[in-house]
This record gives sequence, structure tokens and C-alpha cells, in this order.
Amino acid sequence: MSFSVSRNITYREKKQHKWQNTIVGALIGVVSTFVSATPGNAAERIAFYYPPFGEFTISTLDIETYAESGRVTRDFAFYLNRVPSSQRAQFRQLLRTYFNLDATLVSQVTYSALGESVVRRLSELIMTESRQGSFYALRSALILSATNPKGLNIVEVIRRYPSSTIRLNLTEGQSILTNFSELIRRRDRVVGGLKEVATAEASNQTTDFSQQQDLQVPGSLGYKVVSWEMNDVARSRAFPVDLYLPQNNNNRSGGASTSVKPPFPLIVISHGVAEDRETFAYAAQHLASYGFAVAVLEHPGSDAKKIQQYFEGLASPPEARELINRPLDIKFLLDQLQRLNKSGSNFVGQLNVQEVGVIGHSYGGYTALTLAGATIDVNSVNKQCNPNNSLNLSVLLQCRANELLQGKTPIPSFQDTRVKAVMALNPFGSVILNQKGFSKIQVPIMFMGGSQDVITPAVPEQVIPFTWVASQNKYLALIENGTHFSTSEKLNASKPVLPVPRELIGPNPAIAQMYVKAFSVAFFQTHLVNQQQYSPYLSAAYAQYISKAPLNVDLVRSLTSEQLEKIFENN
Repeated sequence: MSFSVSRNITYREKKQHKWQNTIVGALIGVVSTFVSATPGNAAERIAFYYPPFGEFTISTLDIETYAESGRVTRDFAFYLNRVPSSQRAQFRQLLRTYFNLDATLVSQVTYSALGESVVRRLSELIMTESRQGSFYALRSALILSATNPKGLNIVEVIRRYPSSTIRLNLTEGQSILTNFSELIRRRDRVVGGLKEVATAEASNQTTDFSQQQDLQVPGSLGYKVVSWEMNDVARSRAFPVDLYLPQNNNNRSGGASTSVKPPFPLIVISHGVAEDRETFAYAAQHLASYGFAVAVLEHPGSDAKKIQQYFEGLASPPEARELINRPLDIKFLLDQLQRLNKSGSNFVGQLNVQEVGVIGHSYGGYTALTLAGATIDVNSVNKQCNPNNSLNLSVLLQCRANELLQGKTPIPSFQDTRVKAVMALNPFGSVILNQKGFSKIQVPIMFMGGSQDVITPAVPEQVIPFTWVASQNKYLALIENGTHFSTSEKLNASKPVLPVPRELIGPNPAIAQMYVKAFSVAFFQTHLVNQQQYSPYLSAAYAQYISKAPLNVDLVRSLTSEQLEKIFENN
């Protein structure tokens, strides 16, 4: 460990070491930030400048020793002993963790437009000895470190970084940490504020749900699945579809009595990136048992198969044009179902293709929003993506619209008048749609988000947009401790496409999936079929009734931008 200016020691002694915790906290915070995104440190030493005290260095060998054996050298103890023991344990665990990422996967991701954006952003914080951010140095370290058979590891990234010294841009790092901390504070205020709003709404409701149908259990109908391949020749785009059709089943022991005859109201489910028809099959089966026909498609440019091939080096990365193709997939699907419903199929006359609901998750949530009338806000994309300095990970994907604009790609209208209601799970749109785009949604809409979603954060992507929507029938459900993947099923398969850590999946996703089942039945029965006896379920009182720890849920129907601003201002 070295100090470049001797007077710093004297100043430190006068201040009785009070500033040491600040330095160490900032350093560990910056390192932890790098680790949680795309790990990266140094080769032989880590250097950082902390004004007004001067420059400090840490030997990477000291870090390796600590990671491997837990032994703390005298020099490293200067930093580590000023960190709370709980954080010390977490830091060592991070150093010892091997991420299930191989070199091919890391190479493919970091060579993609989205991955390159992430690495370039990190290279502004992690610099070479000459104090220059090097995108290529960091990318090579990441790729080479992933050649370890155990996977990518932070210490291995340190060893592979092609510079004897790596300098941390502590000023920029602290700025990011400060902004990130403010985002966390705003999120926590919103969680508490929405709970207060929901409690107030629930106090005016008197329904005894213990005496009502339990929408969390299947209805009384069975279902059959019809599968086929759609082929949009004009766009050279083929994709599979599963259609769940309700079937009378007198022997079924359902929890709720359902009596529905064709034509069945139609719901389309649009999955997120690296998902497929199986991800929300549970929702399709549940809705079919209540008399809905449900079409579940796969978007070939961003589904599990595409991402798997991309990770294996067998396909190009998802294109920016997927922002256009996804809504067009569903419009084409509806056109084909409308044709098949008239003749040439074994379900003629069974579908009501003029009264359609859409459920979308993540990228599928964006897809659902555009079909409901939301439009791409060109000015917002130009302003917020040039450059993109957001800590919101979904903005990286949203800013790919910039590629379309720069390439002068025509952006058609996505709104489909057949779509009468949408349910958006963890959607994004704060930049690409913005207030101008969201304000054009007039159909009934339900947002559902999770307080711990780090991919499409609830506050900017669901809560604030909720206040922008003009529809008179809108609902916002927020799952406390819910993550981006809480509502997605089968993410724990033996060979998942995305190596999603259990921490990102979150606790007991079956609870969140039960919320999707209950709210989707109530929402579409009310707003597609006009069965108003289901409207009491779309309430704060019902959300409280079915709420279950650790994923408690709150639902509100009214929240203005003024109310939200007051929530942000509360200490």
C-alpha cells in the first residue's frame, strides 16, 4: 500500500481516521457495483485517487490471498478492517463466486450492441495505467477469464486484465453509487406510499371474499391445445403458436363454476427475451379453465431458441428491429386466427377475434403496450439515448430504437383496434414510449411490477407510466420483494437458456404466479366479457385478501403524478 502525498497521513491523524470509512466504503461499493454487473478490477495493483488525500494502491495479490484463504495481509487490513463484518463476508463471497458463463457466451454478449454498451459504460470507471478507459482491455479480460472451466470469476478477471495497474475512477463511481442510492430510496418510498394508498382504497370496500369464488384455483372447464406454425411470408418470419381452447368437462373438480359457450373471448400471451411458450403456459391453462381461448406464440427474433443459438455462436444477436417485429407478430397472428375462425380449421366459429386481450411480460409487456395504442416517442429516444447514462438496465434495450431512427427505418402504427384490454407484467417503456406514448393508451390496462426488479425497475417502468396512462380503467399491482422473474415459470430448468441466479428469481415465485392467475381472470372477465361481478376482485381489498408473505401485493386504481411526487418527497 502506498500514499503519494505524505501530508495526507498527518491530516488523517488529525481527523482521527474518520475519512477512512468513507474511502473504504466508496471503494468496496464501486467494486461491488462492478461485480454485480460485469466484474472487473486490476492486474498487479488497483489504484484510485481520493481527493484531497491523494492516491492509494492495493496489491491484487492481497485480494487473491483474501479470496482464496481468508487471510488478510497487513496492507489490505488498512481497508478491510474499516468495513462492517457482514459486508466483508459478502465481499469475499463475491470474490470466490464463479459465474456460470463460458467464453463463447461472454464473447457473444460483449460483441453485441447491447453488451458493448454495458462494457463501454464500465470502462469509464475501470481505467488502464494511463488513466484511459479501455473497452477492449476490459472485454478481453472478461472473455479470457471465462475460459476457466469453473466459469467467470472476479479474481480471474483481475489476472487477465492487460495492464499492470488498473485505475478506478472513484469520482465517477461515487456519482453512480449516489444516484443508485437515490433510486433505492425512491423505490422504498414508493413501496410504502403505495401501501398507504391501497390501505385507503381498501377501507372503502366491504366485499367478504371468503364467501366469493376463489379465482386462484382453476375454473370448471377443461381445455385442449392446438399447435401449428405461422408463416408471415412478407416478413420472412415463421413462429409456432399454441392455442388453448376451453372444453366442457363435467368431471372436472374446479373451484369456480364456469358456463361459457363459443365464441370464446381471445387472449394472446407475449413472452419476454429468452422465454418461450412454456413460460406462461400456467396462465394460459388457468384462463382456459375460465372460458378464454388463449393463443401463446413465440417471437423468433428474441425467444429462447434464438438466444440459445446466439449464446452458442450459431446466430447473430437479437436485432433492434425486434421492437417492430414483435407487435407485428401479434397483428399477423390475429389476422390468421380471424381467417381460420371463418373456415379451414377445426375451431371455426369458436373465437371472438374482435374482443382480444393481451398479456405481455418484459419485452412482451412493451409489445402489449404498443398494441394498446402506445407510440414510440422519437424525441425521447433522441434525447435520452445520446448518450445513455441511465442506471436502468432496460434503457439499454429501449435505446436500440436509436438504431432504427438512425437507419431511417419506417416505424408503422402498432395499435390494433381488436385489442380491448392489456395486462403488462414488468414492462418497459419509460424512454422509448415516454409520457407522450403512454398517454395514448385508452383501453383498460393492468400493470404488474416487482419492487426488487433490477431489469425493468418498477418505479420508472411501471409506477410512473401508470400516472401517464389516460385510460379510465387502469390498475397497478406492485409485488413487494418481487423480481423481474417472479411471474415467469420454469426458469429453474436443468438447462435454462439464461443462467439466472436464484437471487434474481427471488423467493417463492409460485406466489406471484398465483397473483397473475387471479388478477388476469378478474381483469379480462370484467373488461373483455363485461362480467361486472368480477370487478370487486380488481381492488385493493382483494389484493390484501390474497396477499402472502414474502411476496405481499398491493393494488391501486388511482395514483396521480402529484400524489407520486409527494411520495418521493417524503423522508
